[in-house]
Amino acid sequence: MISELQRERLAYRRSRARRSTLVALVSTLVFAAAAYFAVTGAPGWPRVRESFLDWDVAVASLPSVAAGLWLNLRVLVVCAVVIVALGLLIAFLRSLRGPVWFPLRALATAYVDLFRGLPLLICLYLIGFGLPGLRLTGVPNDPVLLGGIALVLVYSAYVAEVFRAGIESVHPSQLAAARSLGLDHRRTMRLVILPQAVRRVTPALLNDFVALQKDCGLISVLGAVDAVRAAQISAATAYDFTPYVVAGLLFVLLAIPSARLADLAARRAARRQGAL
Repeated sequence: MISELQRERLAYRRSRARRSTLVALVSTLVFAAAAYFAVTGAPGWPRVRESFLDWDVAVASLPSVAAGLWLNLRVLVVCAVVIVALGLLIAFLRSLRGPVWFPLRALATAYVDLFRGLPLLICLYLIGFGLPGLRLTGVPNDPVLLGGIALVLVYSAYVAEVFRAGIESVHPSQLAAARSLGLDHRRTMRLVILPQAVRRVTPALLNDFVALQKDCGLISVLGAVDAVRAAQISAATAYDFTPYVVAGLLFVLLAIPSARLADLAARRAARRQGAL
């Protein structure tokens, strides 16, 4: 049975929620209208609209840009799987203890320092043009494969640090308890440490995944006909920049679900930590 006081509180909260929603809607409409009139009232707006927002050019370029985006999606999926596996391996190597493992720790640390500091675009050029230039037997020359290798090398360094932060965030008592049960280091990491670490760093991993979605478009610098390269070809054919806008919108639509998933994971992690 709900008391009269409780009914009044619920009614007050509903009224506040309706008021907040109305204020947010009105402020959004006012801001959108102000931005619209500011942009469309600019002296160069007609020329910009013709060069960047031509509907006929957008419709004509959409099939080729969408086909190029399908290539970006395939590169994204394959690279994401390899990056997670390689990043986890590097984080595991950096977490090894004892002087006998120093060479592996030093190698993993050098890898992270190198590829976290190296800009992705430069890495793409070095891998995409440097490896084929060696003319070694078995070295691939496919720009898609070479671009994927560069993405894996750079992002694995970032993901390795995310995993390492998660591993080090697990309280030492968890490690001591596992050792008291007779688990060795490998089984302790697999059964006790890693499950907790992965849950804690899931929001950060999803944010890196969103960034990877965008950076997959950089493989176009090696000649791969992805969404960005297809937009460049269409723009050069139509003498119009609208295909770039089409490609940008497709990348945004691709990133929105991942961004919302990352926000959801972050909220769940915050609630989990608040409940502890």
